Amino acid sequence: MEYRRLGTSGLMVPALSFGAGTFGGRGELFGAWGDTDAQEARRLVDVSLDAGVTMFDTADVYSGGASEEVLGAAIKGRRDQVIVSTKAGLPMGERPMDAGTSRSRLIKAVEDALRRLGTDYLDLFQLHAFDAGTPVEEVMSALDDLVRAGKIRYTGVSNFSGWQLMKSQAVADRYGYQRYSAHQVYYSLVGRDYEWELMPLARDQGVGAVVWSPLGWGRLTGGIRRGQPLPAQSRLHRTADYGPPVEDELLFRVVDALDEIAEETGRTVPQIALNWLLSRPTVSSVIIGARNEDQLRQNLGAVGWFLTADQIARLDTASHKPAPYPYFPYERQEGFARLNPSPVRSAG
Repeated sequence: MEYRRLGTSGLMVPALSFGAGTFGGRGELFGAWGDTDAQEARRLVDVSLDAGVTMFDTADVYSGGASEEVLGAAIKGRRDQVIVSTKAGLPMGERPMDAGTSRSRLIKAVEDALRRLGTDYLDLFQLHAFDAGTPVEEVMSALDDLVRAGKIRYTGVSNFSGWQLMKSQAVADRYGYQRYSAHQVYYSLVGRDYEWELMPLARDQGVGAVVWSPLGWGRLTGGIRRGQPLPAQSRLHRTADYGPPVEDELLFRVVDALDEIAEETGRTVPQIALNWLLSRPTVSSVIIGARNEDQLRQNLGAVGWFLTADQIARLDTASHKPAPYPYFPYERQEGFARLNPSPVRSAG
């Protein structure tokens, strides 16, 4: 397993991380993801650790806290071998203080996560969403206090826009608070919006991308083909409306390219889609999920080999979408491009 720095922090994370969203299985959305219990989870953790996957990501909202509980049981007795990452901020109930990132909410969310996970510290704690109702100064101060108290070691965010992340970093700099090291983002061959603003920001600010749903919300698992119905076992039947939309023509164009490269390499469609992500600038870790050991082992096959420059270029072409304003001049007009080089172009 390759290990990378989380942004420009000192934390080394595996190129692949394990997403525990399948643990617990409560509710319509998370029940469709999976219902792994503690015994099954411990086996998946065993396989992950054997492969060098040491970071495990969860959130309080996953199955109403059950994911954290199952993960805590699965890592019991080997806390020093793992990096625990969790998130908070989305609603956990109907009361006013059951959501958001106010000081009181963050303190309670961290204490609840520590209890459910059976640990006394979190390696990485991320805000699951931006809270427009709480001053950024309050959020950053509360997180800094939790870091100084030893309950959190590194902080990050998830699903922030560029201005929200940049304002947070500026406040941290102004008051000497800990800066965000991670941004958990949606990024895939059928969802490359991350590249337009968040990737250049991440490079400039030293923030590592921790990628969620790298297979396009279950669309790049190898079961979807042009002209064929959605497989009966696909979770998209129940969860498509919860995730980012994808245009059919873009999806099938990408799938066609993946199929061609799968034939050339002997690798599976998911392995190729994951490997492409691992070649992208600012990506620190890609979160893989699995309902069972077979799925996990297949996803682990995404590392230890490299796509050729030609194969990457073909995937880039198949997955390309014109950038919206104000980003499109930077990819179309030489003057803009010279002043603002793309992280993707400069990395090639």
